[in-house]
Amino acid sequence: MSLKIRLARGGAKKRPFYRIVVADSRSPRDGRYIEKIGTFDPLKAKDAADRVVLDLEKAKAWLGKGAQPTDRVARILDGVGLLKREARNNPEKAQPKKKAQERSAAAAEAENAAKEAAAAPAPAPEPAAEEAPTE
Repeated sequence: MSLKIRLARGGAKKRPFYRIVVADSRSPRDGRYIEKIGTFDPLKAKDAADRVVLDLEKAKAWLGKGAQPTDRVARILDGVGLLKREARNNPEKAQPKKKAQERSAAAAEAENAAKEAAAAPAPAPEPAAEEAPTE
């Protein structure tokens, strides 16, 4: 049985409140769990003392038994100093996709063409032949 330390959602619509629980990885998110080890209220200020309430001894014991925290719980455990989480960085995700790259290349070409056209000397206008007024 693989154990997860994860968040189980509670609270009303658009007012989330989470229990930090140890559960079998196959059980539903808000379903059966083995033990509740804390709570997390994301609506409170980040520096509020009761934003995260966690029983550190229980969390340490479950980690010792092999329970794997989810990413969000790992962040919480890292915040209280119980677990060291490596920072994630995916610079590839921020790169524009293929169509956007094509559009920007086309825009750059059009801009270069416009600059070249503006830099080239314009042909001198031919003097217009004045016509005699016809009455």
